[in-house]
Amino acid sequence: MEISISTSEDMFQGLLAASVLHGCPEQYRAWLKCGASIRVRFSMPREYIARDPRTGKRIGTGKGKGKKTTGIAALSPADGPWQRLEVSEILPLATGESEKVEILTDGKRWMLGRIDAIKALSKVRGGDIEGAYDALVEALEDDFPDVRIAALKALPSFALRRQGILLHCLSDRLLDDEDAVRDEAMNCLKKIAPLFPSGCEDIIRRELRDQRKNHRDNAFEALKLTSIEWPEVGCLHLDEIIREKDVDLRIRGSLILRTVASKGGAEAWDLITWSLQDEEVRVRRNAAKTLTTLADVEPRVAVILVESSLGENDRAIRNSVIKALRKLDIQSPRVVQMILKGASDDDLEMRKACVGQMSIILSGQELREAAGELLKKEKDPSLKKRLQSLALDPDFEGSEDEKNRKLAPAEYVPKEDEELLPPSLPPLGEDDKRQSGRPASEESR
Repeated sequence: MEISISTSEDMFQGLLAASVLHGCPEQYRAWLKCGASIRVRFSMPREYIARDPRTGKRIGTGKGKGKKTTGIAALSPADGPWQRLEVSEILPLATGESEKVEILTDGKRWMLGRIDAIKALSKVRGGDIEGAYDALVEALEDDFPDVRIAALKALPSFALRRQGILLHCLSDRLLDDEDAVRDEAMNCLKKIAPLFPSGCEDIIRRELRDQRKNHRDNAFEALKLTSIEWPEVGCLHLDEIIREKDVDLRIRGSLILRTVASKGGAEAWDLITWSLQDEEVRVRRNAAKTLTTLADVEPRVAVILVESSLGENDRAIRNSVIKALRKLDIQSPRVVQMILKGASDDDLEMRKACVGQMSIILSGQELREAAGELLKKEKDPSLKKRLQSLALDPDFEGSEDEKNRKLAPAEYVPKEDEELLPPSLPPLGEDDKRQSGRPASEESR
């Protein structure tokens, strides 16, 4: 925005001129003293910023109070002076037609150039989108690393308007010779993979199998973010990963099973089933953690997988099976049989969990008989005490108080030499006295 100010008009205009040109070159002040006017360009802030009047620092910008960036805002580069560029200035700066642009913002003067304009390419008008696309592709292939990094920062938000060969350029930048460029390309992949899963499919497939740890870590994080939005894409990659001979790949892939378990459908159930049978125990542990999720969203599948995992020897897997078993529908005959089978398991924690549910699924004579059979083989003192209480019939084998607990109290029988006292009657009110008085005669009626 440009305004014209002059000292020859009024006092307010003069004060504004003095405020704007404070700290400017001396010739500007001379022009104002002579009554001349000057055109000054302001870059207006997009939002109000509260500042301490003594220090000038922003108020309320501590940790945890920053602006939340979600959706499209999260795709844009970090906030900076490039946001103050006018739309008409972006493309000439990005292509090199213009050298620099000077702006005034937050009381400071900034000289913005090509790198700032490249970050702002997604803001150009619709008629300039093709020119901006060509400028971005050229910047992605530029000889200077800083220019390539700026182009990678702008790529996610610009791809929403024009994709073209941008993903191919991203794939090349992931193989860049400069570490800083590769790091920025990895950040770009995490942002753009959930938006264009099919376009990034081959890139993620290659990065997942990269031998460099930081590339593999970043690829699995990108795959997890993509699986949240597109579970079928996650299942597609996991179906390939769990067949790999590389144990590290299978372990990392099994960690994403929980992400696709609730919405992945039959494909996700098959992946969990295969992972529960993997030879690597860490893969089976990660797969077993999905059983509690399946117990909520698909209990029939969870029953089958829990039943097949009851024979596991690993303690972590057994704990996951126990948690899932407690969530299953105890009215199902299959679940009842699993609980009874688990009550005689070799693992103590499994026996405790199943015995704790026996009083829910059984009652009466069935409960006592089942507890009696288990009591013959049980060796743990605390569990034996629990089974003894379940196998005991208090009506026949309990103490005298337990046997008589359900009987009605006997009526009181006075002794022969005890005088019978008249029964205590409640005090009578006025209405009660009338009812208990002498009946009215025929004459009084």
